[in-house]
Amino acid sequence: MRIEAVQGDITTQDVDVIVNAANSSLLGGGGVDGAIHRAAGPGLLDACRELRRTTYPDGLPVGSSVATPAFDLPARWVVHTVGPNWHAGERSGSMLLSCFVTALEVAVELGATSVAFPAVSAGAYGWDVDEVARIAVGAARAWETGADSSWEPDHPHPTGIVLARFVLFSPQALAAFEHQLAR
Repeated sequence: MRIEAVQGDITTQDVDVIVNAANSSLLGGGGVDGAIHRAAGPGLLDACRELRRTTYPDGLPVGSSVATPAFDLPARWVVHTVGPNWHAGERSGSMLLSCFVTALEVAVELGATSVAFPAVSAGAYGWDVDEVARIAVGAARAWETGADSSWEPDHPHPTGIVLARFVLFSPQALAAFEHQLAR
């Protein structure tokens, strides 16, 4: 699995799955969440409303992930994950780690081979971007090495994911992720 970090707009990524740093309502918001909802078009909001009506009437719990179609995005699916909110006292690294792990699990269930992640919880939710980068890159590396040791880089990864891309909006976030990737 190739793990990389780029600066850019997650809504333009040509991957199977883009991960949305959603709020528990799943009904859109600011930052990455709002950008994804705007770019995907009204179908995404309709799909999220249906999830709220059926599967998650109380909202998606922190650290959990769920998929919808991507509608007008270049990706095939959006995997929504709810990061912990530092400002609300949700300061457990394991809660943040769960966002990345459950998003990868859902992506594999979908049959995805490529996933683009934002810096979940590093924006409005107030987590330090260096800590988010450490946890996110650690999660991707653990996912990669948790597979069958006979895997060879020229063949599909046993879990199906061959690319994990962190798409960062700011130069500061990119630098934090590049630092972790260089370690």
